[in-house]
Amino acid sequence: MINETSNNSQLQNFPLGVGGFLDGGFSLFSSLVNILGTSTKNTEKLNALQHYFSTASDKDKVWVIAIFSGRRPKRIINSTILQQWCVELIDLPLWLFEESYHTVGDLAETIALLLPPKPPTPKGESQSGLTLSHYLEEFIRLEKAEEPIKKDFIITTWMQLSQEERFVFNKLITGGFRIGVSQKMMVNALAKTTKIEASTIAHLISGNWQPANINFADLLNPNMVSKDDSKPYPFYLAYALEDDPQNFGNITEWQAEWKWDGIRGQIIKRNGELYVWSRGEELMTDKFPEYLILKTLLPDGTVMDGEILPMQDLQPLPFSLLQTRIGRKTITKKQLQEAPIGFFAYDLLEYNTTDIRTKPLQERRLLLENIINSTLAGNQLLANTIQLSPTIQATSWDELITLRQGSRDMGSEGLMLKRKSSPYQVGRKVGDWWKWKMEPMVIDAVLIYAQKGHGRRSNLYTDYTFAVKDGDRLVTFTKAYSGLTDKEFNEIDAFVKANSLEKFGPVRTVKPELVFEIAFEGIAASARHKSGVALRFPRMNRWRKDKKVDEINTLEDLKNMLRIYGNKKDGK
Repeated sequence: MINETSNNSQLQNFPLGVGGFLDGGFSLFSSLVNILGTSTKNTEKLNALQHYFSTASDKDKVWVIAIFSGRRPKRIINSTILQQWCVELIDLPLWLFEESYHTVGDLAETIALLLPPKPPTPKGESQSGLTLSHYLEEFIRLEKAEEPIKKDFIITTWMQLSQEERFVFNKLITGGFRIGVSQKMMVNALAKTTKIEASTIAHLISGNWQPANINFADLLNPNMVSKDDSKPYPFYLAYALEDDPQNFGNITEWQAEWKWDGIRGQIIKRNGELYVWSRGEELMTDKFPEYLILKTLLPDGTVMDGEILPMQDLQPLPFSLLQTRIGRKTITKKQLQEAPIGFFAYDLLEYNTTDIRTKPLQERRLLLENIINSTLAGNQLLANTIQLSPTIQATSWDELITLRQGSRDMGSEGLMLKRKSSPYQVGRKVGDWWKWKMEPMVIDAVLIYAQKGHGRRSNLYTDYTFAVKDGDRLVTFTKAYSGLTDKEFNEIDAFVKANSLEKFGPVRTVKPELVFEIAFEGIAASARHKSGVALRFPRMNRWRKDKKVDEINTLEDLKNMLRIYGNKKDGK
C-alpha cells in the first residue's frame, strides 16, 4: 500500500487546498503517514513532522502527539468482523479474501486495496474535509455502541476516503498503527515548530493526559505541569557499550551497577498520593498493590527511577514471572504469592518537591540512599518491596570485567556504567550512561515452520518456528523473525517455497534442513510450550550452513540451560 520508494521532494505529497495545505484534513495526516512510512532519511521525516505541526489544526496536532507517544485509541471492532464487512461490501468469497490477506500480510492494507474506488464528488459539492480528530473522537463515542451503528460509520467512512486514506483509517481502527518514527524525532519537530526546548516538551507530553480532553496550548504550557501530581519525568536511556571500557579513563569516575531484567519504572509520591509509571508511559499503580504501603512511608515530593521486577528473599526472580502480572486487570492473592513484585531504586529525580535532575549522579545517589534507608528503618519486611540497587565496587576495569562474568548468577543481564558527574538527561544520549550486557546464550536449532511476514516482508516467508532434537523426534521451542540480512531472508524464502510439506492456513511445514544459531537473553520454565521452556528475546544469530540437522542441540541441552540460568524460584 505504501510506496517503498523515497525521494527528496516528498513534502509535495501533502495535499494542497485553496490556501495551501488543507485545513487539517485527514488527507494531511495520511500524507504524513505515507512519508514517515516510506522515507529512509531522518531529515525527510523530521521535515515532514515539522511541516505538519506548522500546518494542521491544533486538535489534530494533539492527536498526532498522542498517537506517536503511544496513546493510541482503543480498537472499536475486532478484525474478524471488519473482514466480514469488507467481504459483504464487495461480494467476495471469504476464501479469496483470506488468500489476499495472506499475500498482502496486513489486514488494513488488504481491505484498502479490495474496496472499490471512492465515488467521485458530485459537481458543486465540496470534499468532506473531515479531520483526524473527528474520526478518533468518533472512535471514543462509538466504543460501546451497537454493532450496526459501528458498521454504518465504518462503511460510510470507507466510501469517503481515498485508498491511501483508507489504509491509515484501517490502521487506526485495528489498533495496529505502527510507523517508523521515534518519540524523540516527534519532540524535536515540535521543538523546531514551537521554539520550546526539546527536553521541556518531552516532560510536558509525558504523564496522564487524554487527547480528547486537552488543547494544544495547554498541553505545551509549562505552567500546567504543577497541576498534575502524577506526571512522570522523561526517562534517561543508555547506549549499548561496544567499546573497551578501559578507554573511559579512571574507574573511580564511574558508578557500576547490575543491569536488572524487569520493567523500567518511576515511583512518584506527591501530595499524599502514590503513582507508578512504566517506561512505556503506562500508569501501572493498580497492577502492583505491593507498592501501596510506600504511600504512607515515602516523603512527599519524591520521584524515584528504578526497576520493577519479581523479587523474593531479597533476590530478583526471572522476568517470566513478571509477565504473569503485566497484562492482568485484577491481581489474585495466588498471583501475589507466586509472583511478588519489588522495586530496585537506582536514581532520584525529585527530592522534597524539587526537580534535581541537573544535579550530578553522585549527589542524587546520596539523597536516594537516605530516603531508602529511612523508609526501611525499623521495617525490614519492606526489603522485598523496595531496595536500593547496589553499586559494584571495583578498583580496576580488569576487576570489573571479572565481576561482570557473574551477572547471570546475580539474576542480571550485565552491568550499567554511569558517569558519577552526569545529570539525569532526557532520552538516549551518548557519553555518560552505558549498558554492558552479557553475551547472549545460544543454541543450534532447525527451522520446521514458516509464515509470511508483515509490511515490506509481507510477500516473503520470514517468520520461523524452530525445533531441537528429543531422541528421534523434533520438538518446537521458539519462534524468531529477526537477525538475518535481506539476502538471507530471500534465500530462505526460496527454500520454503520449494520445500513446503504441508499447509495450515498461512503456515507452511518445511523440510527440516536449515540450521540456525538462536540467540536469547534468558530462559524460564513454561507449561504453555511443548518443550517446557520459554526464551527471552529470541533471534537468529547466524545461519549455520556448516551444520546438518543431526548436529543441532537437544531438548536436554535446553533443560540444562534452564537448570543453570532459569527459574530458581521453582528449583529448576
